[in-house]
Amino acid sequence: MSYLITHAPHLKDKASVPTLMYTVMIALVPATLAGIYFFGLRALGLVLVCVLTALATEYLMCKIMKKDLTLSDGSAVVTGLLLALCVTPSLPYFAAILGTIFAIVIGKLLFGGLGYNIFNPALIGRAFLAAAFPVHMTSWTVTRGVEAISSATPLALMKFQHQLTPYWKLLIGNISGSIGETSALLLLLGGSFLVWRSIINWRIPLSYLGTVAVLGGIFWLVNPARYPDPLFHLLAGGLMLGAWFMATDLVTSPLTSRGMWIFGVGAGVLVVVIRLFSGLPEGVMYSILIMNAFVPLINRYSRPRILGRGW
Repeated sequence: MSYLITHAPHLKDKASVPTLMYTVMIALVPATLAGIYFFGLRALGLVLVCVLTALATEYLMCKIMKKDLTLSDGSAVVTGLLLALCVTPSLPYFAAILGTIFAIVIGKLLFGGLGYNIFNPALIGRAFLAAAFPVHMTSWTVTRGVEAISSATPLALMKFQHQLTPYWKLLIGNISGSIGETSALLLLLGGSFLVWRSIINWRIPLSYLGTVAVLGGIFWLVNPARYPDPLFHLLAGGLMLGAWFMATDLVTSPLTSRGMWIFGVGAGVLVVVIRLFSGLPEGVMYSILIMNAFVPLINRYSRPRILGRGW
């Protein structure tokens, strides 16, 4: 009798990178279509510009770096799509192009490509845009038909004017905001689809959203006249988009179950602190990027104990 002994990992799965990426794209379709419906052809243009720029940038960089082409795995498309969904509909096309190039080159390929990046590439691109084009990134003027409508986001209205947006508008998405973050219902459906298909782990979105709800609820109970209630926290801003589609990124999130809980709780605390006590109305981007930086440390100290070996 003979045995075949190979190196780890010993567990195999039929899922491949393209399968994962194309499933994420499918999950994002409802929110993307809603963004195009609410914000018009301008939103469609930004989605196309970001996706095509991501593909072109990755192609050129692979040629320059003499690496195998990775366009078919779908990761560049996902990065471009996510970046488009988390920017304002009025963002100039040139800014969208620069942000996408930054996301692919600096956020992804500089670290060695997919699987090696420490930070979520789409959020790195958005962070670059927020720093380089702060006025454009905080301008919520959109064109609907022949009308130009300018209004603040629900989070900005609540923070600076103490004006609460109706929950049904937050749920459906007919509000000012980034292209893909406005419809909490469609994002929740897309995220649930990813959990059902076992593409993402439910622990991160649950701990992330749960922490925001609990901590936000504590401040609301202390001073309901000043702080929004937990439901508003959950439905407003980019929390649903971040919790289901960015914090769960397989490359930049923890590997262990305990680490996922730590990651989600930490990100949730940061969101509430930034929303309530900083000069910014939103904190989803910063919360995920900051926790991305701690992932190697979280993985190290949340490893399960090896049987027969002490620490």
